[in-house]
Amino acid sequence: MKIAAIQMTTACDPAENLPIIAARVEQAAAAGAQFIGLPETCVFMERGRVAMRARLQTEAEHQPLRDLCDLAQSLSVWLLIGSLVLADEDSDKAVNRSVLIAPDGQIVARYDKIHMFDVTLENGESHKESENYQAGAALVVAPIATFHLGMSVCYDVRFPNLYRRLAEAGADILSVPSAFTSQTGAAHWHILLRARAIETGSYVIAPAQVGQHENGRQTYGHSLIVDPWGKIIAEAQADDSFIIADIDKAAIDAARRQIPSLSHGRRYRLPKDKEQNKTKAIQWSDD
Repeated sequence: MKIAAIQMTTACDPAENLPIIAARVEQAAAAGAQFIGLPETCVFMERGRVAMRARLQTEAEHQPLRDLCDLAQSLSVWLLIGSLVLADEDSDKAVNRSVLIAPDGQIVARYDKIHMFDVTLENGESHKESENYQAGAALVVAPIATFHLGMSVCYDVRFPNLYRRLAEAGADILSVPSAFTSQTGAAHWHILLRARAIETGSYVIAPAQVGQHENGRQTYGHSLIVDPWGKIIAEAQADDSFIIADIDKAAIDAARRQIPSLSHGRRYRLPKDKEQNKTKAIQWSDD
C-alpha cells in the first residue's frame, strides 16, 4: 500500500484551509496514495479560546467534515483527518478528534486525544489544553484494507504504553498527526517517532503542521513516515505539500520476528507500602 502524509500551515478560517487540503489530497491520490493522513487541527487553528469556541460545532453539524467525506469518496481513498476541533456533546469543552474516512466516504473510526498538553516553555510560549478540551478515554484500532491503524494525536507520542497497547490490539500502522512546537520538535520529534516504531514493530505516519501560523504559533513540520525497523522512509521539508511511501506487511512481520518484544512484555506492580520498602523494588506479576 502507498501512504501519504499531508503537510500544511493551517490558518484561522476553514474556508481558506479546505481548498488547500483538497488540492494536496488530490495530488497525493494522483501519485498513487491509497491512505492519506492530514495533520492535527487541519481545518482551523484560531487565535485563542474565545475565537476557537465561536467556531465550535458538533460532529453532526460540521460541514467541513462532510466535505472531506465527499473528497475521500470522490478519490476512493482512505482519508485520516488528523484532528478536528469539535464541540463535545457531553460537556462544555471541545474535543480534539481524529477521524478516519473510508473510500466510500463513510466515517469508520473516531479517536479523541487522550493526553492534554499543559506546559509553559522556556521561551514563554504557553499551552493549557485541559482548560479547553475534554480528554478522550478510549484507544482505537481500525482496519484499513489488510492493515490495522492505531490512532493517536500529537502529545500522545510521549506516552509509549499507549502505542504498545495499540500494537497488542492488532495495530501495525500508528498515526501521529501533530502540530508540534518548533522548540520541542527540534529536540524530540524524530527520536520519539522512531522509538514508537521500533518499540512496536509498526509503521508510523506523522502528518505535521509547519511554519508560522496566522494565530502566531510556530510549528516544526518535518512530517515523517517511519518503517517498523525505525528507519525514516519519507520526510517533508518546509516547502513540501506531502510525502509518500510504500508500506509492506512483510516488513512488519520481519521486525516483530527479529525483536519479539510485544510477546515478551510482563506486567508489574510497585510495592504497596513504600515506607516499609525504601528500595522500592519492583515486583513482577503475570496477573
